[in-house]
Amino acid sequence: MKSDQRAGARPVLPEDGAEGISAPGQAARRVLVVDDSRLQRRILLSSLSGWGYELREADSGEAALAVCRDWPPDLVISDWMMPGMDGLDFCKQFRTLERESYGYFLLLTSKNEKVHAAEGLDAGADDFLTKPVNKAELRARLNAGERILDMQEELTAKNRIIRQTVSRLQAAHDVIDRDLIEARKLQQSLVRDRHRAFGPMQISLLLRPAGRVGGDLVGFYPIDEQTFGCFAIDVSGHGISSALMTARLAGYLSSAVPEQNVAIRALPGGGYAPRDPAEVVAHLNDLVLGEMTTEHYFTMILAHVQMTTGRVRLVQAGHPHPVLQRADGHIAEVGRPGVPVGLLPEVAFEEYELVLRPGDRLLVTSDGITECPDPTGRLLDSDGLARILQDLRGASGTAFLEGMLWQLGDYGGEEEFPDDISAVLLEYPQPAPG
Repeated sequence: MKSDQRAGARPVLPEDGAEGISAPGQAARRVLVVDDSRLQRRILLSSLSGWGYELREADSGEAALAVCRDWPPDLVISDWMMPGMDGLDFCKQFRTLERESYGYFLLLTSKNEKVHAAEGLDAGADDFLTKPVNKAELRARLNAGERILDMQEELTAKNRIIRQTVSRLQAAHDVIDRDLIEARKLQQSLVRDRHRAFGPMQISLLLRPAGRVGGDLVGFYPIDEQTFGCFAIDVSGHGISSALMTARLAGYLSSAVPEQNVAIRALPGGGYAPRDPAEVVAHLNDLVLGEMTTEHYFTMILAHVQMTTGRVRLVQAGHPHPVLQRADGHIAEVGRPGVPVGLLPEVAFEEYELVLRPGDRLLVTSDGITECPDPTGRLLDSDGLARILQDLRGASGTAFLEGMLWQLGDYGGEEEFPDDISAVLLEYPQPAPG
């Protein structure tokens, strides 16, 4: 049996004179009238007739709840005083029903009951009408209720759009994040070997982007039996565009394909020889300005190292000063600062030369290390880096770089660094005793 055919609950049929007239293209609002008095229901339904509502009536709170479960009304007009479940209890039960939208509840009161309005509001009522009901006041109260329902529906629709938009954005973010994870793997693969020995010399690399991908790049490449090269690059900016530029620069300084490496020249009889570092950096400057359509520039240190003599020829193009730590522990910044690569045409880059002796090491870092802030905003600076070098004097190779990374994390007080972190460590170990 359908709920509107149960005892005490019935639809208002056309012959009752209360069939609503809906606006074209707009669903009629549902109004449920609840009162144990048939006469009172007739009076209310007569007033509601012709206002475009779909109407139902019930003679008790129990019957009204049965109607609400199968035919959720938009507006309810309920008498307060009814036998059995009164209007307050019905309102409380009405508020517990699962609904897709809000239901507006009007409570009919006598003049004496009006003083208990707070009790009605606590029960969940939205507004009150005093009996006998004035038709104009009824219309005004219903109009106010419909405005509330309209705003609630508009808010629900906007929230639905927001949820859908957020869901689409999250899906797009997930796709981008998966792509960035793969891009990170590809970028890390540009630095295949993190440690290698070249004769008595050893080189170790550190590369840690601030995000999924970054604009730092470090690497090395063999040249001939006596010489190898190494570099540290920091592309301006962060993120995908900077990472793409590092990938292109990695091709220019390839360790796997010497024919493509701009820092190496082929000899007529076979084999390879190093180009002057200043010439190489000038050539990269021309490539960036002439062939790359980009707003990016980069800082760089490029060094060529002779394994047996410890002679290092390097160019410093806007990059932080390398730090030289001698065997006796003495620390000094070396190099000659120059302009970054890709800023100005026809720039002359100057070489600097030093000699590593057994027990010495040369550390090249990006500015993400020296400019790492502590929780108060104070930067690590060169003095802090010198302290780390002293603290880790007994460590070498990748163990030294990992130790430096740990100390940097402790200094910054954060799990993530605000800038990309990269470093190249050149070491000339002392020969083993005996």
